[in-house]
Amino acid sequence: MIGKKIRIERIINRKTGKCVIAPMDHGISGGPIPGLINMTKTIDAVANGGANAVLMHKGMVKNGHRGYGSDIGLILHLFASTDASMDPFHKVQVTSVEKAVQLGADAVSVHVNIGSEKEPEMLQSTGRIAEECDKWGLPLLAMMYPRGPEIKNEHDPEVVKLAARVGAELGADIVKTNYTGDPDSFKEVVDGCPVPVLIAGGPKIETQRQLFEMVSDSISVGGAGVAFGRNIFQAEDPAKITRALVEVVHNNATPDEALEILKE
Repeated sequence: MIGKKIRIERIINRKTGKCVIAPMDHGISGGPIPGLINMTKTIDAVANGGANAVLMHKGMVKNGHRGYGSDIGLILHLFASTDASMDPFHKVQVTSVEKAVQLGADAVSVHVNIGSEKEPEMLQSTGRIAEECDKWGLPLLAMMYPRGPEIKNEHDPEVVKLAARVGAELGADIVKTNYTGDPDSFKEVVDGCPVPVLIAGGPKIETQRQLFEMVSDSISVGGAGVAFGRNIFQAEDPAKITRALVEVVHNNATPDEALEILKE
């Protein structure tokens, strides 16, 4: 589809086939957390750092997206829940694909927790949204996480493989999921998913070296990049860490080279 092809190149580098996305949808779950109090400042930083896209909810587009400085792709998140909910694993649809088109988004995203008691409803919504994305020519990013009462390890390669594959089976154009902890097992995730696979950052990682090593290892076995929230917007210098991640993802910089960028 020509519409999807045009738009997906606004969030995935056509030369490398990879991307760096900065999700900033956390405010709807946790409120105005550090890094997301001044959205304009944070978006400006990651745009200047070279990120391919930011991801946010509809109400924040008019309060923080571009119109100044470096351009950057926009992914509108369609699902939400709050940390105050009785079941924060249950994500519900809060806006539409059509609204994303009206707001000028380059793509939309959904969130599915595989193993949650509300998994069937999230799968049903995702399948319907994938068809709407085909109709409107919008790429679909599916955040596919193994999370639920029976999931003992969210990074277990077997459940991560399942989660990623489900996203592709439902019609996602890009899948975001957990890193499995080592390149060999993550390669199984990539090989089993016919669309690009991004790794999630999860909780803020303890050291920058660990962060860059994880990214480098994922790229080495076919990963398509990263979608990091707190590890970018809560960094001491979001622009610099974004620039370092861009070098690792798009130019195969080593963790040592990435750390040198932070020292500049």
